[in-house]
Parts: sequence; C-alpha cells; structure tokens
Amino acid sequence: MNPVTKALWFIEIELGDELTLERIASNCGMSRFGLSRLFSMSTGWPVMRYVRSRRLTRAARSLTQGAPDILGVAIDAGYGSHEAFTRAFRDLFGLTPEQVRARRELNGLSLVEPLRMKETKLTEIAAPRFEMGERLLIAGMGGRFTFETNEGIPALWQTFNPYIGNLPDQVNGVTYGVCCNADGEGGFDYIAGVQVTNRERLPASFRCVEIEPRCYAVFEHKGHISTLHETVHGIWNRWLPESGREAAEAPEFERYSEDFDPCAGTGVVEIWLPLRDDVRRPD
Repeated sequence: MNPVTKALWFIEIELGDELTLERIASNCGMSRFGLSRLFSMSTGWPVMRYVRSRRLTRAARSLTQGAPDILGVAIDAGYGSHEAFTRAFRDLFGLTPEQVRARRELNGLSLVEPLRMKETKLTEIAAPRFEMGERLLIAGMGGRFTFETNEGIPALWQTFNPYIGNLPDQVNGVTYGVCCNADGEGGFDYIAGVQVTNRERLPASFRCVEIEPRCYAVFEHKGHISTLHETVHGIWNRWLPESGREAAEAPEFERYSEDFDPCAGTGVVEIWLPLRDDVRRPD
C-alpha cells in the first residue's frame, strides 16, 4: 500500500478521533513534510484540509438526520465551539448548520467523499547514493507556496538569477532549491539560493536557511527540468516506501551544478532527501 493510500485509510478509520499531521505521517512512516508534499501532489488536497472537509461532510449528514445538539456535532467534528464550527461549515457548504438541519437534505452541498487512489504509472527511479551532508548556510530569494501554487517557483529563480556569482561570501556557483517549514495545509517555504559563509553582507530582502549535517539519499534527475516533479513523485511514492527508510523532519533540497542551464535543462540536478538514521523498517 503506497503512503497516500495508507493515509486515506487511516484518516477514515480514525476520523472520529484526534487526527494531527504528525500522527497521520507517523502511521505512514513518513515525515510531516513528506506526507504533505506527496498527499497534495497525489490528491490535490492539503492533508488537514481534507480531514476537516471529511469531518464536516459527516457532520452535515448527521444534521440532516435531525441531530438535536449542534454543539455536540461540532465537538465530534473537532471544533471546540459552535461559532468556529459554524464558520467552517458555512465556508465549505455556503449554509449554516441550522439551515442544513432544517432542510433535512444534502442536495446541493459540496460534500467531500472518501478519496480512492487509482494506480498510476510511476517514473522509474535509479538507485540513489547515500551521503553524509555537510552543514550549509543557504541564502537567496524565498517565498511561501502550496503544491497548487508552486508554478511561482520559476519566477522566483528568475528574480534570483542576477545575484548568482555576485554575492559577497558566496562559496561557489552551485545553486540550491530548498523546501522547508511545511504545514498541514499544503504550505511550504521554498528558497532559491546559494551557499554562503555568513549572512552579514546579504541584501535585506534575502532569506537564509541553515541545513545541519545528516544522512541523505541523493537522486540524480534524468530528463528536462520541467519533469523534475515526476522524479520527486517517484522518490516519495515508490523508492521511499520500498526502501525501508524514513524521511527526516529536515529541509529537502535540489542541488544544481555550476554549469546547469535552466533554459536548455542541461547540467546535473540532484534531489537530496534527508533520512532518519535511527530508523530502518524491516524488509
């Protein structure tokens, strides 16, 4: 069972209990960022938004069956107050809980039914090499994205490109695309940058991220840069579940060689996946 299918199953059987991104990811043997990324790529839904929508759909069914206590329905759906429940319910369905209970039918409501994953063809992934990464200080242009809005990342690179080779304390011409600070709503920070020795003389608008030494599985992307997402999807959905390893809660990054040409898509592109070195699941 692939991680997303496992997450969907776990969400359904635990829908009435406390569900956090950390708990769902742990059950799937993944990091929170890894699950957020893979779930959104595979389903189009941020994990926790899907959980809330499933709970609200179940609440709507309960209301149409004449549930007498709306606060009780709200608590069952994971909300601590009538007001918070009403806001979320109206945002999803366009009606208040009272209105749905009064009309006694679900017609016209945008119900979110359980997702069922279809088998999809995955990109073949060459075996990675394993490296102990060094401490890195990456500086560059950053933005907050979701897996639905990541088409803005190329524009971020276009803004950053003139700085490459012109920054004080830059180490070399290798560039990095760093993904970090994911949340259960599908959001993550992305920094297009280079390695520097310190941050003191950087432009005020720059973002910095420190990457600590740890073990990585390093994959070389084959093909044009426009198909990078296919390699990433294959790593998370095929290689990681089959490897017996678990991704760490740490920044993941793309590493572009000094001669990489983004227009031609030539040059070496590597994906560095951080691994938990204290966990290896049995084969």
